[in-house]
Formats: sequence, C-alpha cells, structure tokens
Amino acid sequence: MEIELLYGRRELVPAATALPAPAGVEVLPTMAIEGQQVRCLRCNQRFARAAVALPNAQYYCPACLNLGRVATLNKFYHVKEPNQFSPPATVLRWQGKLSPLQAQAAAVVKQQMGKHAHHLLWAVTGAGKTEMTYPAIEQALKRRERVGIASPRIDVCRELYPRFKRDFALTPALLYGGACEPYAYRQLTICTTHQLLRFYHAFDLLIVDEVDAFPYAMDPGLHYATHQALKPVGGLLLMTATPDARLLRQVRQGKLSISYLPLRYHGHLLPQIHPVLVWNWRKQVQRGRLPAAVLNWISQRLAAKREFLFFVPHVADLPGVAAVLRHHFPAVDFTTVHAADPEREAKVLQMRHHQLAFLVTTTILERGVTFPAIDLLVLGADDPVFSAAALVQIAGRVGRASSRPDGEVTFFLSAYARNVVLAMKQIRLVNQKGRRLQ
Repeated sequence: MEIELLYGRRELVPAATALPAPAGVEVLPTMAIEGQQVRCLRCNQRFARAAVALPNAQYYCPACLNLGRVATLNKFYHVKEPNQFSPPATVLRWQGKLSPLQAQAAAVVKQQMGKHAHHLLWAVTGAGKTEMTYPAIEQALKRRERVGIASPRIDVCRELYPRFKRDFALTPALLYGGACEPYAYRQLTICTTHQLLRFYHAFDLLIVDEVDAFPYAMDPGLHYATHQALKPVGGLLLMTATPDARLLRQVRQGKLSISYLPLRYHGHLLPQIHPVLVWNWRKQVQRGRLPAAVLNWISQRLAAKREFLFFVPHVADLPGVAAVLRHHFPAVDFTTVHAADPEREAKVLQMRHHQLAFLVTTTILERGVTFPAIDLLVLGADDPVFSAAALVQIAGRVGRASSRPDGEVTFFLSAYARNVVLAMKQIRLVNQKGRRLQ
C-alpha cells in the first residue's frame, strides 16, 4: 500500500492478513467496548453486544457495512495528514464575476474560513453558492491546505466535479459509492458525505453542501463523520437553502456564524408555487387516466416547446404515469428516472442536452442538478414523502438562468397539506426579504 493513500485516512486492515505496520503508520482500533454496548469508531453507532456478536467474543458494526465490515478483529491504518502539496502559482482559473451581494457573502465566508471557523451559508436555491466558495477555496489551496467538498447526493458530486476541474488549476479527486476511479491523494476532494467516514483529521477546510438533504440531515453518523474528517482546528462551511431547527439553534448558541443571501445571483426572486386541486389522481392513473388539468398543463408546455420536470412522490408511481403519458403524447420523447435507476446519469445528460421534452422523476432531482430554462409540475405534492424543505428545493429548479429567470411551478394536490402550505410560506418570506435588496 502506498503510504500517501493513508494520509488523513483510516484504511481498514483485517487482523488475519495484517503485516507489521510500516514505519510512520499509526494503528488505530476499530471498535470500543463500553459496558454492555459496542461502539463503532468509524460511524459512532452503538449496539448491544449481544446484537452484534461474532464467535470468540468479537463484535462487528452493521451500520457501515457498505464501506467494508468493521469488527474488533480489524484495525485501522492511519498517517497524519502532512499537506504534501505544491499548488500552482495561479490556483483559480474562473473568469466569472460575483454580483455585489454574492461578493459580500463570499468575503465573509473567506474571512471565516481563513481563521478556520464553523460557518453557515444560508442562500436561496440558485443564489450561486458554489461560486461564492471560490475565494475561500483559493485561499486555502494557496496555503497548501487540504480541501474537501461533500454532498449527500451523488448527482451533486458528479455535477460539481467538472466545474471544479474547469475552474481550478488542479485535478480534484471524485469519490462516491460505485465510482470508477480508485482513490487518489489530492489537495481537493469532492465526495459524498458517506465517503467522509473513510477520512480522519484530513481537511483544513471542509465544505458540506445541502446539509438539509436526506440522508445527511437525519443521520448522526454522517455528522460524526464530518467532524472526524475535519482537522481539530479546521474550518467547516455548511451550506443550505433551507436550514433546519438544529442548524438555527447552533447559530443562536454561537456555535456557527452565519451569512444570509435571499436573492439569486441574477437578482430575481424565486418563482412562486401555483397550487391546483385535483381529486383521486392515483386512482385515475390506475384506470389509465390523468387529471384533465395535468394533461392541459403538459399540452401547453409542449406546444410552446418549453421543457419541464414532472415530479411524482414514489418510484411505484412512475410506470403508471409514464404509460398514461405515452398514450396521450406518443410522439414526444421523455423518460423516467429514480435513485436506483442504473441509467440515471445518462438520462440526466439527455435532459441537459435537450434530447428530451421532459423527465418524469422522483425526489432524486429535487436539488443539485441544474437545467437552465425549465418549468415543473409536482403531482401529489401533498404526499408526506415531500417535506416542506424538499418542495422548496424542487421549486428552486425553476428560474435559475439569467436568460430566463422566470418559469412555472405548479403543484397538483388533493388537499392543502401542511408541507405545501409551509413551502409556499417560506418562498413568500424569502421573496419579501429579497425585494428589499433589489
């Protein structure tokens, strides 16, 4: 094993095959036995000893099996991060320009990350959060610091990678489950938040995007991984358009400083949600029909040659909805996509390259994927699977391009459920704040 592959990492080594650790390699335990419980030192999950017992009084962790089984028979190999980097003289190649409001927020982020603080960037969807991190990242790279950018969603990581490869004069590492390229030691790493479980005190600057997204928001193991991956004196930047109560509480307690930007980079407000009541839409789909209002909405978009996204609550809804759409619009190119779809990446690219009139999707496309000029509809927006934050994110797919900052966001629903009401309220409040800055 190359020694640099252990820098800032914890590599799992089975005890049965482990040779004496090379010079400079620290051997760390993988599990801690605490009374009648066992704690995994990779993901921090605790279990009753009887529930995770192996033969010969050994134990394992079932929570992070997908990263390789952690057991008391194993050890971690680790080498302290040495920051062995030689960045080029010109790190940032991006030729774009931040708006005055973006520049103001970016300056605060740069200042906070320069002193390795913990900071929350709260900016509306489409505000240009990624570009606002560039000054802070440039500063860190010039100082030979190691930088990590993490997101809960694979699609977000895939979209960020070519942008950073284009905008910075170095090649980032891209890490996610099922990635084709093997791990490589790089100064800049883009990864899913699950991949943070493999790092240990690696990053001088760690940026976690979409911190309100599933599964990060409700997974204490991923929060633990974030702080384990960060150096004890590292800077942490959390980014979201819809902060939850936990994050806002940390702001009030002084654990996080904060920047707030209620306007998009092009200075326009968020598109408002238009609710439309429809009855028993799922029963209609089962009978081979869709509500007339939905079909009319689609017909209008197709006639105007306006591309759109069509969200449904569950994967199980996709086949029936697609069958009805193919019956009514047989000459139109569209497809369906969901999280477990092996062709997900290719289908998103088809939509981005204007090869599809629309895409029928689940919440997998609620965030992180940008289509410049689209409308969207959500069928069954009142379904509990859609949180208020998810609905705000979905609505935020529209109007992201300065060339077309408007667009239609229509929610078809059976009742004005709490999630829909809260999403509409949040967008109204954000737009009220935004108008004061226009």
